[in-house]
Amino acid sequence: MATNDPLIHHSPLGDYQARKSVHPKRIDGPFRRFKWLIMAVTLAIYYGTPWIRWDRGPYAPDQAVLVDLANRRFYMFDIEIWPHEFYFVAGLLIMAGIGLFLVTSAVGRAWCGYSCPQTVWTDLFQHVDRFVDGDRNARMKLEAAPWTWGKVFRRLSKWGIYLLIAFWTGGAWIMYFADAPTLTVDFWSGEAAPVAYITVAILTATTFIFGGFMREQVCIYMCPWPRIQSALMDEHSLLVTYKDWRGEKRGSLKKAAKDPDSYGDCVDCNMCVAVCPTGWDIRNGPDISCITCGLCIDACDRVMKEVGRPRGLIDYITLDDARAEAETGVVRPAWKNLLRPRTVAYFLVWGGIGAGLLFLLGTRTHTEITAAPDRNPAYTLMRDGSVRNNYTVKLRNMEARPRDMRVTLDGLAGGTMWTDEISADAAAQSLEFDVPADQTETIRVYVIAPRGTESQDFSFRVVSLDEQGESDTVQTRFETPGG
Repeated sequence: MATNDPLIHHSPLGDYQARKSVHPKRIDGPFRRFKWLIMAVTLAIYYGTPWIRWDRGPYAPDQAVLVDLANRRFYMFDIEIWPHEFYFVAGLLIMAGIGLFLVTSAVGRAWCGYSCPQTVWTDLFQHVDRFVDGDRNARMKLEAAPWTWGKVFRRLSKWGIYLLIAFWTGGAWIMYFADAPTLTVDFWSGEAAPVAYITVAILTATTFIFGGFMREQVCIYMCPWPRIQSALMDEHSLLVTYKDWRGEKRGSLKKAAKDPDSYGDCVDCNMCVAVCPTGWDIRNGPDISCITCGLCIDACDRVMKEVGRPRGLIDYITLDDARAEAETGVVRPAWKNLLRPRTVAYFLVWGGIGAGLLFLLGTRTHTEITAAPDRNPAYTLMRDGSVRNNYTVKLRNMEARPRDMRVTLDGLAGGTMWTDEISADAAAQSLEFDVPADQTETIRVYVIAPRGTESQDFSFRVVSLDEQGESDTVQTRFETPGG
């Protein structure tokens, strides 16, 4: 449905129209250099992290970051997360979500403009475009030109580079789930698991298509995050903003020279549109197409410098501050917008969760015990009147080395125990076990109590027999005929 409402902004692709290619122009400036820095850091982390080695001893993998699905472990440098500690992963995911809320409420769509994987790989592929086809005008001219052998060669060369980057991207992902050097050899020798080849194929295809061809369409049409962000931003959020009160009425330098009182600072050069990776004209106001990368600020500031006018016609500023600047001419420091109730609340929640996770991580022990009693039968009555209960006891050694552990019965008077490996003749109140490194040892334990013992709660207590002396206790129940 068509509308002439000036408050409704349409995407540069139009409503239900075929995609029009966007050819961003090369630009230099503080925001462009910051994008270079973020792209270099994020790509280096993504591609390089699986190859970092970390010595955890002879019984644990030496890959710094590893999601070991086979053994159900997650390693991150000195931190090892077990399946029963998934709350650490859940906490990190919650922190990531609240962190996005914090960033969005404070500095707008900075995540979309700099750190989003779609943004990073699209930016990388756009640099490939410039390398192969030239800058904006050369790419537009080549796109409009008829298909010749030269154009075919350029297209195949560019798409070949796309494919190489996409394949490298998919290959790097699987390195997080197995030892990188070993998996690399197995992959190229054809000995890797089928899931590895399937995963690489899927990620190669999606990276090639999303980063190479769909690009801004993913941000504008496919991604749900921009829609959520609109509810997190307000007039106090830092945004890329065009100061229309200063720029309008637009006109060239010649027109402004003839009638300076009728024209604003905008010389209508369209440089802000030419450098935009989504093709949006920021002078039309905030829109879902604007990813807040700030390249239009770099372009506009350069033009303003060339024509001798003050910078900041397009600026990183809140709508409230832009309005105040229009009325009073006073520009409030941007950092003051960060200290407001919403951002402070997000930061306190985010920091509180992080502090809680660090506390749990620092206070957890690497020795744990669990016990599950048999339910059928609940007990066995012996000839001498004593009663036996059977338990499945699990000793967890979360250290990267074997450890001796002592298990003791607490709270069961006269009770003794033995296992399948330790005969009933050697039954005792305490038994010692050798638990392998980074493993959970499952033990069948038989507990016997003398005649007259009533049903009661008692505990298995485990103590590691090393310098750490860690301990853990689990409570269970001893059943007898008396109930």
